[in-house]
Amino acid sequence: MRIPMTEDLLDDDMELLGSDFPYSENSLAGRHAMVCGASRGIGAATAKMLAKAGANVTICSRNQSVLEELKIELTKLGTGTHQVCVVDLEDTQSLDSKVQTIIAGNGPVHILVNNAGGPPGGPLINNEIEDFEAPFKRHLHASHTLVQLLAPQMKEEKFGRIIQIISTSVKEPIPNIGLSNTLRGAMASWAKSLSRELDPCITINNVLPGFTDTERLGSLADSINQRTGKSQEEIHKSWIEQVPIGRLIDPLETASAILFLSLPASGGIRGVSLAVDGGRLRGI
Repeated sequence: MRIPMTEDLLDDDMELLGSDFPYSENSLAGRHAMVCGASRGIGAATAKMLAKAGANVTICSRNQSVLEELKIELTKLGTGTHQVCVVDLEDTQSLDSKVQTIIAGNGPVHILVNNAGGPPGGPLINNEIEDFEAPFKRHLHASHTLVQLLAPQMKEEKFGRIIQIISTSVKEPIPNIGLSNTLRGAMASWAKSLSRELDPCITINNVLPGFTDTERLGSLADSINQRTGKSQEEIHKSWIEQVPIGRLIDPLETASAILFLSLPASGGIRGVSLAVDGGRLRGI
């Protein structure tokens, strides 16, 4: 008697599920992804990973010149059609017209990556009420507005993936970035609430970067240096000592997780907050 191989079992499963099973392929060819905060760091890395998987990618940020350079890179990575859209996420009133422009250029948006720069560091007790306004606008308010604009067409297309790039502070607040901790927690709760409301064909999930080798981490190191007098070397060493893999995360590693959550095969993953942190978080 021949023991069935894994491929045989998968073929049998797919036959039972039928040819119209929507999560049976892992290409993003023909899908349109909108990536916010794409000019640098994890946002730029995500745009590259999605382009390499075959998606048509719209890259958004306030910096047009950097986006134009990135667009040239994207054309070399895949067969998709890519476009630039200059967007100020704090100007939520403009998002409707921006989305219409994006759709006119590349068709309905199937994948939305919500991403924006974090607020300055420092103790939460020192923040005034007005300090919350701009960060909440470009993160929570902008993300909510974009989902309201895009979810109906995702439902029509019978495919939607919404992914937030937030922070491991959702699980364990990070010292001296109290405003960011507050904001990230709000984003995670918002996404979890929507995961119970959105159409079954639309998933919404969060990716939680740990200590990642980006300009943002460098600015946090500068802030700590100014406040405590610790050298950059001491600060980086203290971070790395907390990470079992013994190094910073590469933005492309985080982008790989975002790509996975964007695929048709990830349709069963909904409402999760996935850490890409080298094992730093201690909770199960």
